Amino acid sequence: MAGESERLSAADAASPQETAAGGDVSGAEGGETTVVHLLRHGEVHNPEGVLYGRRPGYHLSALGRQMAERVAEHLADRDITHVVSSPLERAQETAAPVAKVLSLDIATDERLIEAANVFEGKTFGVGDGALRKPANWRHLTNPFRPSWGEPYIDQVVRMMAALSAARDAARGHEAVAVSHQLPIWVVRSFVERRRLWHDPRRRQCTLASLTSFTYQGDRIVSVGYTEPARDLVPAHLLAGAKPVKGAKGFGA
Repeated sequence: MAGESERLSAADAASPQETAAGGDVSGAEGGETTVVHLLRHGEVHNPEGVLYGRRPGYHLSALGRQMAERVAEHLADRDITHVVSSPLERAQETAAPVAKVLSLDIATDERLIEAANVFEGKTFGVGDGALRKPANWRHLTNPFRPSWGEPYIDQVVRMMAALSAARDAARGHEAVAVSHQLPIWVVRSFVERRRLWHDPRRRQCTLASLTSFTYQGDRIVSVGYTEPARDLVPAHLLAGAKPVKGAKGFGA
C-alpha cells in the first residue's frame, strides 16, 4: 500500500506503542490522555438479507435496540463528554441510549458513514446471492482497492479525520463515535499497520462492539477492543464464524 501514509498527518498515522485490549497508558508522556471509542451499531431489521450500505430506512431491530441499551449501561460511568454518530438511522439509534444515559446531545459527522458499495440493495446469501450473477463479476477485479466500492485508503483518511475531531471535542476525557463495521476495521488496521485488504469474515468488529483509540496528546498510543453485548450477538455474526446458508445477517 505504498504512498498511503503520505495522505495522513505524521501524528495521526504514528504506530501505536501498545495494541492490547484495554491497555492503560495514562502514565505516558506527551500531553493529556483522551479516548475515542468507535462503536459499531447494533443489529438491523433486515428480513430480506440485503446489503443495505448507505441506503436510508434501515433501523435497529428489537435485538439491536437491546444491544444499544447494553452498551449505554457499559459506558454509563465513563468520563464521556462527547457523542457523535454517522448520519444513518441505525447509527443514530445506537447512539441515542448512550447519549441519554450521559445526558449529552448527539453530534453528526458524515465522515463516520458506511463505505459506499456497488452491491447495495442486493443479497449475499451463501449460494444464492449476487455473486452468482456474471454481470456482477466485473466489480470484483481488484480486491486490494477494492473495485466494488469506496477505496480502503479513502475510508482511512475520512475516519482518521473523524477520530481527530472527536478527540478534539473531548480533550482530556472520552468520546463515543458510532460508525460501521468496515470503516472501523479498516482504520484500526491502518493504525496497527496491517494491510487494508482482508477477509471480511475475520474482522474483529462485531455488532455493538467498541474499538477504543487512546491518545496521548495528538498521538494514538493504544487500541483496545471490547464486546459489551457479545452474549446478544447471533453466533454466525461473530468474528471468524462460518457462513450459514439462509442466515439473514447482512450489511454493516
